[in-house]
Amino acid sequence: MLKDLSNYRKSYKKKELLESNCPENPIQLFQTWFLNADSSEAVDESNAMTIASIGLDGFPKNRVVLLKKYTWEGFIFYTNYNSRKGQELQENPFAALLFFWDLLEQQVRIEGRVAPLPTAQSDAYFASRPIDSQIGALASPQSTVIPNRQSLLDTVNELQAKHKANVPIVRPSYWGGFIVKPVEIEFWQGRANRLHDRIRYKLDSEYNWIIERLAP
Repeated sequence: MLKDLSNYRKSYKKKELLESNCPENPIQLFQTWFLNADSSEAVDESNAMTIASIGLDGFPKNRVVLLKKYTWEGFIFYTNYNSRKGQELQENPFAALLFFWDLLEQQVRIEGRVAPLPTAQSDAYFASRPIDSQIGALASPQSTVIPNRQSLLDTVNELQAKHKANVPIVRPSYWGGFIVKPVEIEFWQGRANRLHDRIRYKLDSEYNWIIERLAP
C-alpha cells in the first residue's frame, strides 16, 4: 500500500522567537514555554518527551517518557535501570530529549550528559507514587521478553495480595531516576514559508550559555 504525502502542507503563523525575547539562561525560556503549553487546552501531556539514546547494538533508539521535574541543573525522569534505555544510558551516558507541542508550533531539543539520581531522591519519588504504580514497577521486568500479558497480570495480582495490608513498598534498587544535564538546548518556533525561528543555547568551555540563531 502506498500513500503520497507530498501535498501535506501546513503554514506556521502563530508566534515568533526573536533574540530580544531570549533570557540569558535557557531554563528560563524552557519554563516560559512549558508553563504556556501546560496551561493550554491544545496540549494534552505537556511533559511528554522523546528521549533518544545509543543502543548497545550501535543503533539510535528513541521512545516517549514523561518529564517529572526540571531544575537549573537539568531534566529528570524515572525508569527501570535494567530496561533497554536504562542500560543504554549507563553504558553511554549521553541523551537527546525532544518536546513537541504541535498545536503551539513549538519544539524544544535538548542534548546533555546523563547521571543517575541520588538514592534518597529516587526513594522519595517512588514513595510518592500511587501503590498501583509502585506494584507495576515491581511486576514488570521492563524490556525483557515475557510469555503473554496474563503472566504480567498474575505477577501484579500476587503483589497486590502481598501488599494489601498497606505495608509500604520499598523502591527496588533497579528502579530510579536519571537527570539529563544539558549542554545544548534549541528552541524551534514554526514560521511561515518554512522560515522557522531556531535559537540555540550552547555551553562554552567556561560553562557560559552562548545564544545563536540557526538557519531553518
